[in-house]
Amino acid sequence: MPANLDTDLLRAFVAVAETLSFTRAGELVGRTQAAVSQQVRRLEEAVGKRVFERDTKGVRLTRDGEVLLTYARRMLTLNDEVMALMRRTSTVASVRIGTPDDYATMLLPDVLARFAGTDPEVMVEVVCGNSPDLIAGIGRGQYDLVLVTRHPEDRTGELIRKERTVWVAPPAPGVEQSDPLPLALFPKGCVVRDLAVSALERMGRGWRTVFTSKSVVAVHGAVLGGLGVTAMEACTVPPQLRRLGPADGFPELPDVDMALHRAPGPLSPPVRRLADAIHDLLG
Repeated sequence: MPANLDTDLLRAFVAVAETLSFTRAGELVGRTQAAVSQQVRRLEEAVGKRVFERDTKGVRLTRDGEVLLTYARRMLTLNDEVMALMRRTSTVASVRIGTPDDYATMLLPDVLARFAGTDPEVMVEVVCGNSPDLIAGIGRGQYDLVLVTRHPEDRTGELIRKERTVWVAPPAPGVEQSDPLPLALFPKGCVVRDLAVSALERMGRGWRTVFTSKSVVAVHGAVLGGLGVTAMEACTVPPQLRRLGPADGFPELPDVDMALHRAPGPLSPPVRRLADAIHDLLG
């Protein structure tokens, strides 16, 4: 088994090396001159080398002592960093927030940047999913917060803001005139998807799903590539895509609510600060 170096011995050694005095080193480490001398002897026995030369002119490092000093300082720095880290009393493992992929991609980055400024040591876990599933999950204690799309008739959660929903088409006209209408959609359970499909069925227009994904980037890519038309919140539409309306033969879509749900029971201060950041920056 390899031998271990006692950090108390290393600390006494570094104090002597920096002061070139056993007496002043003792004052630094809170020991007598004799105790420091004994610690240095024990260190020399452990490493099998002389680390100091002592004569009438004083104390100086040997060549082996100079080598050891470099490592001793590094070892003590690492030791002190670890102990400071472990002794912190207030630690929060993580804050877990659930939200649809489009919000996570297009809206949360600014919120998370602000939160990192107030709580840099808190890990944030973002879980993406459909709004109804996320709301059910927070009721089971799976999340601290969920930021979701709320149906216009729903009144649960805290209203952050109302958001327009729009039809979105590729840059070049054409696909929106197809019959049945090709749609690139989020999976079933998406509030905006349900509103869009209902609006098409009320006007008697045929449609078919040509692409589906939970990823807003993937849906953007499908529409950009000309696969079909989609519907989404206006705040998540990239500038290169076209918005469609009644003049293009598409029905108006109702606004939706962006709503925040909090886990039941008392919330930790970091969770409350993240909720405040959501209200301040997205409201």
